[in-house]
Amino acid sequence: MLRALPLTALLLAGSALSAPAAAAPVAPASAVVSAETAPVLTTPQEWRRMAEAGSAYPLFAVERERVEALVRAAMAQGVNVPTPRDPGGGYTHEQHKRNYQAIYNAGALYRLTGDKAYADFARDLLLEYAELYPTLGKHPAGRGEIPGRLFWQTLNDSVWLVYSIQGYDAIRETLTAEERRRIDDDVFRRMAGFLSHETPNNFERIHNHATWAVAAVGMTGYVLRDRDLSDKALTGLKKDGSAGFLTQVDQLFSPDGYYEEGPYYQRYALAPFIIFAGAIDRNEPGRGIFQRRDGVLLKAVDTLIQSSYGGYFIPINDAILDKGLDTEELVTGVASVYARTQDAGLLSIAQRQGRTILSPEGLKVAEAAASGAARPYAFRSVLLSDGPDGTRGALAIIRARGEDGQALVQKATAMGMGHGHFDKLNWLFYDNGQTVVTDYGAARFLNIEAKAGGIYLPENTSWAKATVAHNTLVVNERDQFGGHWQTGENHAPQVLFFDKAEGTQIVSARQAGAYEGVTFTRTQALVEHPELERPVVIDLLRISGERPARYDLPLHYNGHIMKLGFEAERAVAERPVLGASDGYQHLWVDAVSKPSQDSRSLTWLLDGRFYTWRFASSVPAQAILAESGANDPDFNLRREPALILRADGQKDATFVGVLEPHGRYDGRAETVVGADSAIRDLRSVRGADAEVVVVTLASGKTVVLGVADDPSPRAAHVVTANGRTWRWTGPWARLDQ
Repeated sequence: MLRALPLTALLLAGSALSAPAAAAPVAPASAVVSAETAPVLTTPQEWRRMAEAGSAYPLFAVERERVEALVRAAMAQGVNVPTPRDPGGGYTHEQHKRNYQAIYNAGALYRLTGDKAYADFARDLLLEYAELYPTLGKHPAGRGEIPGRLFWQTLNDSVWLVYSIQGYDAIRETLTAEERRRIDDDVFRRMAGFLSHETPNNFERIHNHATWAVAAVGMTGYVLRDRDLSDKALTGLKKDGSAGFLTQVDQLFSPDGYYEEGPYYQRYALAPFIIFAGAIDRNEPGRGIFQRRDGVLLKAVDTLIQSSYGGYFIPINDAILDKGLDTEELVTGVASVYARTQDAGLLSIAQRQGRTILSPEGLKVAEAAASGAARPYAFRSVLLSDGPDGTRGALAIIRARGEDGQALVQKATAMGMGHGHFDKLNWLFYDNGQTVVTDYGAARFLNIEAKAGGIYLPENTSWAKATVAHNTLVVNERDQFGGHWQTGENHAPQVLFFDKAEGTQIVSARQAGAYEGVTFTRTQALVEHPELERPVVIDLLRISGERPARYDLPLHYNGHIMKLGFEAERAVAERPVLGASDGYQHLWVDAVSKPSQDSRSLTWLLDGRFYTWRFASSVPAQAILAESGANDPDFNLRREPALILRADGQKDATFVGVLEPHGRYDGRAETVVGADSAIRDLRSVRGADAEVVVVTLASGKTVVLGVADDPSPRAAHVVTANGRTWRWTGPWARLDQ
């Protein structure tokens, strides 16, 4: 269904679009002034204010210019509403995405310029959908139990409706009664019905797919003045609060605003939460949606920003690595929260994004940014609780030396539903603006047809979710929870303590139930010392098992090996594969050491800085150098290195490590400084109920960290070894000598 716009419409559009940005447009006059057709998602008064003032503020004016260019290009191509046939990334999929963006943006431009050519273009698109949509059944490339109609999955249909209903709200009063009837009934009512009572298993889930669906249906209810639709979106199909948007707000976020599926999906789910909450606030202010649960939706935006480093979200669970603070969803979130909190730190994020949205909230951001009100955003050390009551573990983020300094992340969160990975007590480390200790994220090339049509690849299950693909304990070469995420939902980690003192920031968590008869506790600290160039990470993993087992502890690192601080047999002629399943089938073996308890090291170079990982164990352990990419015939996996510490036939074991950033390599000047580690030795000493980690520096001085099994603040502990005794009270202590 492709047809060109009339020449007069294009000329009108070109005339309006070429107008100087500084010229104040005239607010549009309504074709029919009626309470039944006036905009309700953004009020006429709000549109008028944006039309009159927006061009005076650079962020708003630049965004309007950007949107004008997009809509002008769409209008030049004409109305194109194809019959759906392609999966994600295919032609029809992408065209329907472009169409909802055009409808959404054209509605805004009509309100901001008064140029009816924009309204007519959105109308013409929607009238074509009124012809097409009633003829559609299941999408021919549909996936999952609930395929979409316009798109291959219902989720995308929901996204289409969230944005198109906003554009329609802006132009609805310009239409004739017959045009409104056709579009109301044959597009929006039909879509809302499909996404709600026709697909209840999706609509009533507690999941991001359902969030998009209820937001779409709820806003449609407001625009069509259909209270039944909006009530079902808010409280479920039975209108009893057992499902719906309010229940999702209550169950999907922790009290700290952490979203159950992790930062990547928090980013994605943020849009419908924030957009629909804004619609609720305008249409039913008495619900106090932004005050619900102590302002949890406002907290969610701060939490998402905190869950980033170097502008990119921390990639835990099914995360794609290139998503960051400049995403559309967070642009919307920053504007919405700033408008309600006037947090000046959010303005610096908006300036980094370089844009805002064409909304009343976006105008407030643009006004404040133009006035010089922005302040640096306060990236800080935080413990973000997980679960609706905050008791299902947490994500710990420990920072030092500013936004691009050091950041230690310990993942002690709950499972994260089907997008969760089998990686309890995993960790990442950032330094110098780089990811040093890495997480693979998701095995997916989003919307790239050449890679399985853009969906999750088979290797997402066989590698990316596998425990060995993460920096945490693997028992007997098997995934945690037997590879069943539903089992993992029942076994969240327990955070023992999160604390900070001068020179030390520390977190500790314990996991039971990931493996039968095995409990493991991980304590990690970001530690400073006058003789250390930068803070170092101390990592202590204590394992208690009921029977002998094989314990593997991988470290996935980013950089080029400079020095191997242990003897190992190299696989030079051919590379064996490490194992047969649970991710091991994807690891090539490059070198293997003999078992030892001694302190050993590996040094690598990344972006001009050296990193030395020094490690030891309470039992004999092999060091295995490996690389991902084995058994990958379609070349779907990235080739990334790993060091695996392996202890065989043990019930109890302790692994200890220290990661030290040091030195500098300048390729331009051909200079090297500090390439050698400042740490000479590492060992751990076990007492009756506690452990002491001793890091010996090159000078002979020591950094000593005491960690108790019992996190009680009043318990006293004594550890004695080699004629030396350490005493302290509480869960941890610095005991340097």
